Amino acid sequence: MKLKLTLENGMTFEAKSFGHEVTTPLLGEIVFNTSMTGYQEILSDPSYCDQMVVMTYPLIGNYGVNKDDFESMIPSLKALIVSEACESPSNWRNEYSIASLLKEFKIPGIQGIDSRKLTKIVRKYGTMKAIISPVETNDGDIQQLLKKDLPTDQIKRVSSSHSIHFPGDGKRVVIIDYGYKKNILRSLSKRGLDIVVVPFDSSLDQIEKFKPSGVVLSNGPGDPKSIPEALPVIRSLQEKYPMMCICMGHQLFALANGADTEKLSFGHRGANHPVKDLETGKVFITSQNHSYAVRDKSIEQTSLIKTQVNINDNTVEGLAHKNFPAFSVQYHPEAYPGPDDTQFLFDTFLESLR
Repeated sequence: MKLKLTLENGMTFEAKSFGHEVTTPLLGEIVFNTSMTGYQEILSDPSYCDQMVVMTYPLIGNYGVNKDDFESMIPSLKALIVSEACESPSNWRNEYSIASLLKEFKIPGIQGIDSRKLTKIVRKYGTMKAIISPVETNDGDIQQLLKKDLPTDQIKRVSSSHSIHFPGDGKRVVIIDYGYKKNILRSLSKRGLDIVVVPFDSSLDQIEKFKPSGVVLSNGPGDPKSIPEALPVIRSLQEKYPMMCICMGHQLFALANGADTEKLSFGHRGANHPVKDLETGKVFITSQNHSYAVRDKSIEQTSLIKTQVNINDNTVEGLAHKNFPAFSVQYHPEAYPGPDDTQFLFDTFLESLR
């Protein structure tokens, strides 16, 4: 089936469908990821909620999909856009193809596009709205749909609806779920911690009933300013418990302490973003997926210290509180994009619990 991709700036591309069949125009936000591998983790990362993801690497799906590498049970992204989707994957862990995965979860996939050219367009014009539709769709209908605002309730839709307990022999940690990835849970569990995952809108009293020794603010999709109700809870928690904050959690931690956030032109999405630690001078290769960043100058009048920066564009990648055992990183230390440079951060958090 032939499809049409229409960008907010008026550019159009023709492509072929390889996932869930598109019968009516579909609106989303187009972004790109430069990773060569990890497409299953990208597909199942809740942080991609409502986004159409362009994979820059030209061949996607060559090692298939398996039941163990999902970051969430139900993928949330709007669509997957690739140059070529592999129809016959080959790997000892392969269980089914990427096309089968997309069809199972009713996610459109389109191929036959020059994904690197499309990436350059997004880099030039910035992240924008886009529509995938059947080729015969009326242009007037597409333009009307492009005038609609994108939703802002992504965190509410991907967060857990109730508390979940994952037993362990060690100290108890509460993960506040803004759209957490399962590998955060795995990274904490393998260190023996007893873990409770709570919904994003849990109150201070609800969290304290679990008697945690520490708190983790998870990753998640969208604009951190979409949930202002989370900020007073974070302010209270940081005064009482050691805290580790990841990606969306990093941005909320900054907002809760008086800093500000801003939307980047095209975000950071990939598996090889270099981050420099300002104390040691070491550079880590990190996995990233976010549209927003903490404003550097807004940190100056707060109780936060900048600890890490992105070498590519000098954006803020790490923060620490001056008075409390709380720290944050913009990237994903739980991800394994090849190196495992930043897994030590979970050990740092573990030490703070002791």
